Amino acid sequence: MPDTVTLGDRLTVSPMGFGGMALTPVYGGEIDDTESIATLHHAIDVGVTFIDTANVYGGGDNERLIANVLADRRDEVTIATKFGIDGNPADRAGGEVRPRGDAAYVRQCVDESLARLRTDVIDLYYMHRRDVRVPIEETVGAMAELVTAGKVRHLGVSETTAAELRAAHAVHPIAAIQSEWSIWSLDIERTVVPTAVDLGIGVVPFSPLGRGFLTGSVRSAADLGERDFRKNIPRFTGSALDANQAVVAAVVDVAAEVGATPAQVALAWLRHRAETFGVASVPIPGTRRAARIDENLESLSVSLSAAQIERLSAAGESVSGERYADMRSVGTGRE
Repeated sequence: MPDTVTLGDRLTVSPMGFGGMALTPVYGGEIDDTESIATLHHAIDVGVTFIDTANVYGGGDNERLIANVLADRRDEVTIATKFGIDGNPADRAGGEVRPRGDAAYVRQCVDESLARLRTDVIDLYYMHRRDVRVPIEETVGAMAELVTAGKVRHLGVSETTAAELRAAHAVHPIAAIQSEWSIWSLDIERTVVPTAVDLGIGVVPFSPLGRGFLTGSVRSAADLGERDFRKNIPRFTGSALDANQAVVAAVVDVAAEVGATPAQVALAWLRHRAETFGVASVPIPGTRRAARIDENLESLSVSLSAAQIERLSAAGESVSGERYADMRSVGTGRE
């Protein structure tokens, strides 16, 4: 298993990352901060040192939580955070939540994140969502000023179109694009991944186990069912849900064949997929449990045969339903 992976702009990170949003009650359930901090420490202990968060997760609470770990281990961690979603998605009474990308907002957000993280510099700073009301050159130009000021080391974008990725990269080198990518979410493969390859930009897949498919207690087709956080996602409704259960079943079947868990197979398939495209890629699965970190990390040692990869890829091509009810917020919804 590789010790590191180099994304774009010479940013070198651990081959597996950690998605910090899992430590925010987005998907329900009680969160124990003591356990969350222990989970983060365990991730670093086993070499998962690329930690991803965002200012919008828990209204800043996720960054504050991670700051407790950075206090003693900042030099061991590559910390990524984001700006660009104005409002708190968890606060349904708080008004409209929408992308925002004006230069003044970029400057405001980075200072707030630095304060919450209690650090002097952010290793990778993402534009979380594209604000189509603002030229991308203005947003990325303001981000580039943060690099010059020493507040940020590398720049990233999230869920942009291929054209937006090119425009951003023309302003300042982009180290990574973060988008949903898994056996259940192949839409970025049409234009975004080839563009990333062409520009030498890395891809950081979020929800690499599929949002709601192999997360939490969902580790088999039998476990997959309706839950509150899925009720507005088209792929979890009606006939789409039935069709997508077959994809879970395919992953479970291959897992039994290779003696791995379904999550490990999903991650191994994604690794092979990125290799096929020739793109540097580091997924950031999230979890609240230290044991899941070990499980996910062990996927780097899982090998799949060409036939198994083809079977899983064919299953992925059959996924039914969009990944968001409103796709306009993500790049593939604007292409």
